[in-house]
Amino acid sequence: MPEEPILEFKDVSLRFGESWALRNISLTLEPGETRIIFGAAGSGKTTLLKAVVGLVRVDKGSIKLFGQDVTKLSENELFVLRRRAGVLFQEGGLFDSLTVGENVEYPLVTQDNLKQVKAAQAGEAQTFDPEKLVRDTLRFVELEQTFDKFPAEISGGMRRRVGIARAVVTEPLLVLYDSPTAGLDPITANTIMALLAKERDVRNSASLVVTHRYQDGEIMADFRYDSEQEALLSSTKSSPPPKPALTKFMVMKEGEIVFLGTRPELESSNDEYVKRFVRHEDRHAQ
Repeated sequence: MPEEPILEFKDVSLRFGESWALRNISLTLEPGETRIIFGAAGSGKTTLLKAVVGLVRVDKGSIKLFGQDVTKLSENELFVLRRRAGVLFQEGGLFDSLTVGENVEYPLVTQDNLKQVKAAQAGEAQTFDPEKLVRDTLRFVELEQTFDKFPAEISGGMRRRVGIARAVVTEPLLVLYDSPTAGLDPITANTIMALLAKERDVRNSASLVVTHRYQDGEIMADFRYDSEQEALLSSTKSSPPPKPALTKFMVMKEGEIVFLGTRPELESSNDEYVKRFVRHEDRHAQ
């Protein structure tokens, strides 16, 4: 039998007063899949991410995360379930009073299951070493040298990469990214998106990416991380090539999904609202 999707929304709605935050949302997400989420301010993008992990309670519908219905779980049950997903908050969301290493280690503090798995993988003669895992994860985002620094001592782009490290240190099957490139220059933004693609392809994780940058979606759709070459390659040159339509684009308006499809389908849309989020001029600016 086929495995259950990592994430499944069925007819989900939520109102704040007279406004729809989410309206009749249905979607599924499988391992290795990416959804790029566009929309005007207040269209429901961030609310959708919060609903995934039960940070907002919806009025109608069901949300299954790792096979469990988020809408029916208690706060204690949600706390356990949230540990299995990674979240990159807007601006990185780091703790200023903690070092980079301590920030990345923070999700491990209550991850008893992960500690047991890692200890078993290490063998009976070894114990789980959280510092090694943190350093390995910082190396993954090319920032191991910042381990002992404080967030105020590193650049904005580096802080965003530390945020990614913290989101993926537990090796989650699903990662939620809220505006990962907001406020960054184009070169740094491309570096961040390359790391998101690397995380997806190395670990076959699923991801929801809220962004205002069309090029963010292009990178996720058109490039694949090649572990042998340790580089991001055009999907036409990578081996093996990515499965068709693993990256889809969503456009939200007033709480609804008004478009869901591939990049070619997005670019061929005649809907005036949807066309606002297709920036053809950015396509080759790398």
